Amino acid sequence: MTSKTILVVDDEPDIRRVVSDILEDEGFQVETAGDASSARTKFYDIRPDLVLLDIWMPDTDGVSLLTEWADQNGRIPPVVMISGHGTVETAVEAIRLGAYDFLEKPLSTAKLLVTVERALENSQLYTENTRLRNQLEPASELIGHSPAIQEIRGQISRIGSSDSWVLVRGEPGSGKGVVVRALHQVSHHRDQPFVEVNLAAIPAESIAIELFGLENEDGIQAGRFEQANGGTLVLDEVGDLDLTIQGKLLGALEEGRFYRVGGRTLLNFDVRIIATSNQELEAKIRHGSFREDLFYRLSAVPLAVPSLRQHREDIPDLISYYSSRVIEAENLDYRRFSTAAINYLRNRPWPGNVRELRNFVQRVLITTSSEEIDAEETREAMGTTAILAEHDVSPGVKQDFDQPIREAREEFERAYFSYHLLQAGGNMTELAQRCGMERTHLYRKLKGLGIDPKSVKNRP
Repeated sequence: MTSKTILVVDDEPDIRRVVSDILEDEGFQVETAGDASSARTKFYDIRPDLVLLDIWMPDTDGVSLLTEWADQNGRIPPVVMISGHGTVETAVEAIRLGAYDFLEKPLSTAKLLVTVERALENSQLYTENTRLRNQLEPASELIGHSPAIQEIRGQISRIGSSDSWVLVRGEPGSGKGVVVRALHQVSHHRDQPFVEVNLAAIPAESIAIELFGLENEDGIQAGRFEQANGGTLVLDEVGDLDLTIQGKLLGALEEGRFYRVGGRTLLNFDVRIIATSNQELEAKIRHGSFREDLFYRLSAVPLAVPSLRQHREDIPDLISYYSSRVIEAENLDYRRFSTAAINYLRNRPWPGNVRELRNFVQRVLITTSSEEIDAEETREAMGTTAILAEHDVSPGVKQDFDQPIREAREEFERAYFSYHLLQAGGNMTELAQRCGMERTHLYRKLKGLGIDPKSVKNRP
């Protein structure tokens, strides 16, 4: 027994009754409409899994109605057109506009049921493929229409196809990873390896092995340079490297070759380097903690990603985009944020930037049941994360499983350290004891996560 809902739209009562009886006998839930006006209302109210739509109706023809739905909703449920005056031209036009199939009257029961089953199977397959693609392929598309986002798109288009090395800078959660993947997608290396290494998450003593590999009596362990050969190597949070590793990295980049740790054979490499950082590298250069020559080597082309505060006009687009992804990934009933709720969210500070907004949208959609999420519900949900939001972290109430393990780990660590930092009142000695870490490593970790200990210590 299926629980799929089918909307039957036809101006002939007998057709509606007969088709409804056939479908209900097969276990479908059926709603009917006799004209376009009623069809519009029911389409939005019940969100059917499939629509059987008559072409010729007294007020608005079915093809016009199909076009209207497609224009307003993008991906719509499968629509099967039906008509007693079918022509090849009409069928082709309907399918071109997005209809799944075309049936002629009088309707054959067998053909009707086969078409309905295939249309629903096709829709289910599309939904499942989209969900899996969202899980396996992190976003590489910049969402929004603001001047700031359009400028980044233009920069990506201009520099993406070159082999120039790029330094992508921006606040934590602003979308540096999306920009990096977009650069790779438009490059000549798009079909070659794409390898990322999060330098902030690796202990200093292990970074050389991670980058260059290891060679000893037990065998050979390939590093990220070897894995990325011919493609793109992303050095995430390059500002966290200590000076010793900076020197080794600079030597490899200038020579175009390197030794594995413990190895004696020089290995050549051909990779496009994209580095990212959320730190003020110029300040680190002045303080002597970052090499100026490495900075200029990496930043042949600088690219700055704006904070969400700098393109608030994109928040409605981002909410719509992430709502669709969450609803498909979690197989949720259709729901949306009201205009008032969206306006409220546009005026929030969003210290965690797009990542914080994405996680908030996911949590609200999963924990609410109303079709339209109003401003009051949104304010209440936002209030539960206000303290953490003040300290530039994502709420972390529910982990986002539809993302790469690196990003999921970062979100957990950001919430974990922010919680203990608040409990310790900004005292780094107490925080180190709470977390069981050495202070030196702890400072590196907090910087890599974009957490400023002073924001708690200086709190009034």
